[in-house]
Amino acid sequence: MKAFHTQRNAGNPPRNAGFSLIEILVSLVVLLIGLLGFASLLVHANKAEMESYQRVQALILMQDIVDRINTNRKVASCYVTPNPGGGGAYVGTGYSGTPVCSAGSAAQQARAVADLTEWNDLLQGAAEANSGGNVGAMIGARGCVAFDSASNQYTVTVVWQGLSDTTEPPAALTCGSGLYGAETKRRAVSSVLAIANLS
Repeated sequence: MKAFHTQRNAGNPPRNAGFSLIEILVSLVVLLIGLLGFASLLVHANKAEMESYQRVQALILMQDIVDRINTNRKVASCYVTPNPGGGGAYVGTGYSGTPVCSAGSAAQQARAVADLTEWNDLLQGAAEANSGGNVGAMIGARGCVAFDSASNQYTVTVVWQGLSDTTEPPAALTCGSGLYGAETKRRAVSSVLAIANLS
């Protein structure tokens, strides 16, 4: 009888098939770090998108009242916002009064009061509702119209609360000052309107 002998080749150990547990764990850690970075990027992108959306809304609302004042320019003084207390004279979030106008004709007065009332409603988000609440404006939106008699100019300002800290608005824009916590969260856009004194 012949005996069969198998010889092992000591120089070539058997090959490992597949991955070891350590390689799999390292791959998972690298993948998780990448996913966390991607999630952080999405959060920052959403925040930037919201900031941009709010700025566009503020510019639209600012232009809205500028156009209303230009249309009813003979009683432009009626558009100067009332002062309900702290934070300067404003309408919008936190304002519950009723605008008043005592200049010009009855029709011009009624138009000015209606314009300010509608602007106040828009600043409070009345353009869009969700589950019975107004959501159509910026966070804490307020609008101010101030008159400078020295330059005969009106300054229209819209302010709101931003999502993160940035530089504070110029000191001349006092609309909503102190109403948003840190001034670095208060956002503002403004426009200067000069109305010619035509006879």
